[in-house]
Amino acid sequence: MGRSRTYEWEDPAVTASAVGRLTGLDMLRNILSGDIPGPPISATLGFTLTEAEHGRVVFSLIPGEDHYNPLGSVHGGVYATLLDSASGCAVHSTLPAGVGYTSLDLTVKFLRPVTVDTGGIRAVGTVLSSGRRTALAQAQLLDEADRLLAHATSSCMLFPLPPSDAAHT
Repeated sequence: MGRSRTYEWEDPAVTASAVGRLTGLDMLRNILSGDIPGPPISATLGFTLTEAEHGRVVFSLIPGEDHYNPLGSVHGGVYATLLDSASGCAVHSTLPAGVGYTSLDLTVKFLRPVTVDTGGIRAVGTVLSSGRRTALAQAQLLDEADRLLAHATSSCMLFPLPPSDAAHT
């Protein structure tokens, strides 16, 4: 017997239109409050932004069978997505309005397997260093007992965003 999962997401253009208009931290706080929808990837994998402060963010996920690889544990791509989201959004939380970022690289170290029996996990991202053009962040994937499941570092490129039409109305 097959299993299924159904989910919905909001129009990603609504979220994207806030990029650059708000500070990164204000945008993330608006996602937390529900005033701005989260990105569709959050709904696709079932993770949520649970904390956002300057230079630090946390995403949470309850692992499910739908996250499994053929070996019967959570796929490394799920780990990587959580860690990339946490490290990138940690950088985003430090940016003023009008500045964007993109990940230049992501290095992930897988330390422990995750299954449905692991329980809730969270990716905690923090900024290690930030300059005018680049930022370095890290993220840790932790279980409910604070055991380290995976670790990542990410370099991000920072750049000015062109003024949006919404900023001129």
